[in-house]
Amino acid sequence: MAPRKKKAQITVDLDPDTMALLADYAARRDQPQSLVAEAAIASFLSPDATERREAAIAKRLDLLDRRMTRMERDVGISVETLAVFIRFWLTTTPALPEPAAQAARAKAGERYEAFVAALGRRLAKGPKLIQEVTEDKAAPTPRL
Repeated sequence: MAPRKKKAQITVDLDPDTMALLADYAARRDQPQSLVAEAAIASFLSPDATERREAAIAKRLDLLDRRMTRMERDVGISVETLAVFIRFWLTTTPALPEPAAQAARAKAGERYEAFVAALGRRLAKGPKLIQEVTEDKAAPTPRL
């Protein structure tokens, strides 16, 4: 059996808060503080620590990129939906004669104000439509 190498001993001055964190962590893991400190120093000095950090950052950036791509797609779908609706509405709604057009403009102003108020209430308190659609889509359909 090979003789066991004696470990080198060092003395370190720690901030009281850092020492409390070390003591708490070691107690929770039921390990000696020196073992926890040794593992932390080894991890800090490890050459692959930088690579692990870079990998973690790359993973987070990939996640953000996928989210941005989905958001761009969703906004594109929303814009196309609105454009198709407006084109459909403009082609199917006949123009009103002038006396009726004035009354319609007045009524449209009232209806628009009511719409904006309802939209404000919905945005302030209720779930968004996209959440309701997502929840409906995620819910399993019952089989009869």
